[in-house]
Amino acid sequence: MHSEIFATLAALRQQQPVVHNITNQVVTNTTANALLAIGASPVMAHAPEEMIDMVSIANALVINTGTPSQGQRQAMKAAIHAAKEQGKPWILDPVGAGATPYRLELNSELLELQPNAIRGNASEILTLLTGSPTGRGVDSACEDTFNETLDYLQEQAGKLKTVLAVTGATDYITDGNRLATLTNGHPMMAKVTGTGCTATAITGAFLASCDDPWLAVVASIACLGIAGEKAAFSAKGPGSLQMHLLDELYLLDEETIKTRLSLSSQ
Repeated sequence: MHSEIFATLAALRQQQPVVHNITNQVVTNTTANALLAIGASPVMAHAPEEMIDMVSIANALVINTGTPSQGQRQAMKAAIHAAKEQGKPWILDPVGAGATPYRLELNSELLELQPNAIRGNASEILTLLTGSPTGRGVDSACEDTFNETLDYLQEQAGKLKTVLAVTGATDYITDGNRLATLTNGHPMMAKVTGTGCTATAITGAFLASCDDPWLAVVASIACLGIAGEKAAFSAKGPGSLQMHLLDELYLLDEETIKTRLSLSSQ
């Protein structure tokens, strides 16, 4: 599948999509630089008053609920409605969905607006889908429960007509019909804040450049994982990892994807 993934990356670089991010205060600079490195153009606007205009010049919308506020909540909804009216894809990152009742309420409202894709860790995704906080991870379950959880994710993806990306040590990506399992990446990536948010942001760029949302999400998560592996090889610690990760996103080529891709699909 490496050829399809590289073709999707090549299309992104050729099209240079504009990706509008309503994201959290912690990761704005990190995700903007990652989008530039992969070949996209970031917009990081939050004012509700300019959402319709900003979405009109963008090719995709990224919604990240990491540092929510009332003004940002209004901006998110305005941007989503504009994206849907204009036929542009949007992705939801339900950061800390179950941490507080406010976050759960906000993310539940956004889920009702039918995102084209959702990316988060297992706890965030399961909390969002069930409507109640859970600390349960996909990888931590016994085999029977593990299979039941994957079946549930596939069922919900089909029901919601979205692509679910549950990321962690192992990544699971499903649209209800297809399931990809990825094991690229490096443990040090978890020591850099915003790595997951970066995955969501660049997935917005891939969604803007590919007619197959499932392939777009698979390509995005695979590319970030592979870049993270290469970055970790050169890095001395989390600080230099962040720098090298941007370089490796910029330098990704077909041979690197072919030799490093660790993916199974069904």
